[in-house]
Amino acid sequence: MSLEFTSSEMMSVTAARALTNEMTCFVGIGLPSEAANLARLTHAPDITLIYESGTLQTKPDVLPLSIGDGELCESALTTVSVPEMFRYWLQGGHVSVGFLGTAQIDRYANLNTTLIGDYRAPKVRLPGGGGAPEIATNAKEVFVTLKHSKRTFVKDVDFLTTVGFGRDGKARDNVPNIGRGPTIVITDLCILKPDPETKELVVHLLHPNVTREDVINATGWEIRFADELGTTPAPTAEELEILRSLKARTDAHHAGQH
Repeated sequence: MSLEFTSSEMMSVTAARALTNEMTCFVGIGLPSEAANLARLTHAPDITLIYESGTLQTKPDVLPLSIGDGELCESALTTVSVPEMFRYWLQGGHVSVGFLGTAQIDRYANLNTTLIGDYRAPKVRLPGGGGAPEIATNAKEVFVTLKHSKRTFVKDVDFLTTVGFGRDGKARDNVPNIGRGPTIVITDLCILKPDPETKELVVHLLHPNVTREDVINATGWEIRFADELGTTPAPTAEELEILRSLKARTDAHHAGQH
């Protein structure tokens, strides 16, 4: 019997699987937070989750609305100052993976969370960089998760908030003391990784029931596919049960606060 699951659930489960038990993960709010906590509740119970507000080894029972959500502080091993979080933990090389979301991503894995449109007269103002530029610079590697559409996957980001590999794919070349940058991008359609030479994102795995055409039609540039294109393993019953329970708890908790 095949399990029923949504493309969003497929994305969260796949993103969670990218994390391992021994990692120290700097977690972004939204989809990265959902994936990181699913990993903690399934195969990676000892993963160390860090949020920008200074909470270390936090184990929230529900997903936070923001980095300032009390749930993070209450469930953390300890809370440190934001300068210590960035200067010691992040810039000191203690973060193995930064997990980020974004509004736009381009073919060289640059991220835009600043604005849509022209800088002088933007169509939409977005929340801004927050800690993402520092995380992408100093974490040993970066995972990105977002929904796949022509609106999010653009040939060139409208504003380069967070450097992936730069406008030409060479921004990290010969730069000392800097992380590897984005190593995997997980969407609701597929898994992409940067080409070792050009750093352009290439599709390596398609999620179940997703075709090449689905990805081509949802991408704003001429997307490349790996020579050996695989299929992402479907979510298990346990993964889906734990994810749905987490989301139900979260919805009930936040609804009760209003």
